[in-house]
Amino acid sequence: MPVDKTRVAVLVSGGGTNLQALLDARAAGRLQHAELALVISDRADAYALARAERAGLPALCFDRTALGWPAAEEAILKTLREHLIGLVVLAGFLSILSPGFVRAYENRVVNVHPSLLPAFCGKGFYGLKVHQAALERGVKLTGASVHLVSELPDAGPILGQKAVRVRRGDTPQTLQRRVMEQAEWVLLPKVVEACCRKLSRLEELP
Repeated sequence: MPVDKTRVAVLVSGGGTNLQALLDARAAGRLQHAELALVISDRADAYALARAERAGLPALCFDRTALGWPAAEEAILKTLREHLIGLVVLAGFLSILSPGFVRAYENRVVNVHPSLLPAFCGKGFYGLKVHQAALERGVKLTGASVHLVSELPDAGPILGQKAVRVRRGDTPQTLQRRVMEQAEWVLLPKVVEACCRKLSRLEELP
């Protein structure tokens, strides 16, 4: 019997390593209820677009520099509706979604963040800056979190976390790589699949 799948859009701004983790999970058969349907970038030079095209996914760009963010966000929202997207995944997406966008996809937008929330989060905490802050604080454990997106950055309910030990001599770069490999790339596909499984069951209800 065919499994009902939730159509997923992945929003990206850079290299797309978390997108690749989702693509690898799909290839390995670990996304039973999630259909990767669309990739959207807010930057024309995002390498994630090339990853999507190689994987045969529609890959679109609404460049925030060229369009301005309000117009780019409006175009993204329109495109999501046209593609019947049920879940939006922010995978290294650096633009902050407006309250109107979040309300339009309430409880259907998830984000991966490279720390154990609520540590090292909020405005200005992204990429290497998160890992630099963790090292400066001297924490022994860090990791990654996947959470629902709310109207405040990194403040929505946490859906999953995975810890990674900080090693003596770590740099922001070495710590970032290990958090990606051991936490983000493992956690994100699992949470996306779990969300889509729940959404598919909800959509079956009368």
